[in-house]
Amino acid sequence: MEKDFLQKRYLSDNERYADLINGFLFAGRQVVSAGHLTELDTQTGDWRLPGFIRKNRKGRQKYRDLIRKTAFGVNFAVIGVESQTEVDYLMPLRVMSYDAGEYEHQAARYRKTVRRTKGISRAEFLSGFTTDSRLKPCMTLVLFYGENWDGSRGLHGILDFRDIPEELQAVVNDYRIQLLEIRKLPHTEVFQTDLKQVFDFIRYSNDKEKLRELVEHDPAYREMEEDAYEAAAVFTGAKELLEVERFHEEGGKVNMCQALTALIADGRSEGRILGRNEGRMEGQLEEILRIIRKMSEKGLGAFDISKLLDKPEDDIERMIALLESSPEKSNHELAQELMMK
Repeated sequence: MEKDFLQKRYLSDNERYADLINGFLFAGRQVVSAGHLTELDTQTGDWRLPGFIRKNRKGRQKYRDLIRKTAFGVNFAVIGVESQTEVDYLMPLRVMSYDAGEYEHQAARYRKTVRRTKGISRAEFLSGFTTDSRLKPCMTLVLFYGENWDGSRGLHGILDFRDIPEELQAVVNDYRIQLLEIRKLPHTEVFQTDLKQVFDFIRYSNDKEKLRELVEHDPAYREMEEDAYEAAAVFTGAKELLEVERFHEEGGKVNMCQALTALIADGRSEGRILGRNEGRMEGQLEEILRIIRKMSEKGLGAFDISKLLDKPEDDIERMIALLESSPEKSNHELAQELMMK
């Protein structure tokens, strides 16, 4: 849940969204700018496919992660982004339904207008679409943060063609997905925002020496935006970086180089929150309270925070209640109260 939240928050920035489109689709050529993007409703229609539908008062709806209307001259296309930390073996069907839902949404808007138009043919009226009507192109980019995508990259890969004549197979439409396996990116220099640093950190996260060299030699890691730092930490499973974040944060920027070095020097590379002796307990409680306060302000609940910090949900709920009951008190004061109980 925290990964979903952080990914959406991170990529909601239009500069990064445009950079992703340019790097992914145009090999770094600057075709789209942030000013070309308009946020759209992530709801794509009333589809009843299992696994990715949510229920609300209007029925069962399907939601994309992120979607933008992207201007190209006087025209525009609709480009969505889906992020995956695990392989979804039904991804071709899922993407196809997202895109079909967007086209259906566009067609529904046409239908209302066309049927009020005079002088159209019976076929146009029944279709709700004239011979001159056109839908805007739509596509979905799939970002995969995991180790290896062993699922299908097209609809044909999940269809059972046993004993089906080749002639019939040839006319069954395939639906290919646009998949970006971040850990296998050969070149990240096509990205001009901190997508490069986040993607590189993910690529080298399993090789400590290369990761250290990367962070030490790229000056951009010394002044990372907070949400970029957090995205890199969470998507590599290095959640312990969030614990030391405030010690290396200045002016809204985080020094990843110092944070990573401090973690290695302190022997906390396994993500332990508690220290090695009771004398540090108060400081640790203060730090945990700071993290919980920060995550709560970002919309995370007790369940999500407990997973992020690897702490019992009941303990997190008690700390959230304490923070909410005494908003005027500092984390230090609340930590002292907890120590006295």
